[in-house]
Amino acid sequence: MSDKKYLETSRLLGRAHCKPTPMEDLAASAEFGGLVAAFDAAGKPVAAVCHGPAALLPATGPDGKWLFAGRRVTGFSDVEESQVGFADRAPWLLEDRLACAGGRFEKSSGPWEPHVVVDGTLHTGQNPASSAPLAEELVNALQPAGQAR
Repeated sequence: MSDKKYLETSRLLGRAHCKPTPMEDLAASAEFGGLVAAFDAAGKPVAAVCHGPAALLPATGPDGKWLFAGRRVTGFSDVEESQVGFADRAPWLLEDRLACAGGRFEKSSGPWEPHVVVDGTLHTGQNPASSAPLAEELVNALQPAGQAR
């Protein structure tokens, strides 16, 4: 999938555990994983917040291993899933899946606090409260060198 085609066909993803589940769909999408891998290979920022980091899971490197293994990452935590009542209904939890894939999962000291993790070109936010700080990090990353906002 080309960058242009993705931008033309992108859709707003929300309500991660409602059917159909965007979180589960993107976590298994080889096509989307290829797009993420292409962005990373080109040095373009890759950003995701809340349940969005599930879309990182199908991205593999040339060796066939998860592209982000060993890198710092965050996303909706198991505690937050439990507090909203989805943990017992979800086939898997994002924090667990990212950690099992080899990600160095980080989270805030308490649920619902904003928390952003930047590891190279990978930008992730833990929960909805992380959206604005993540956007700020991404805007800064997109600025020409030496021209932080």
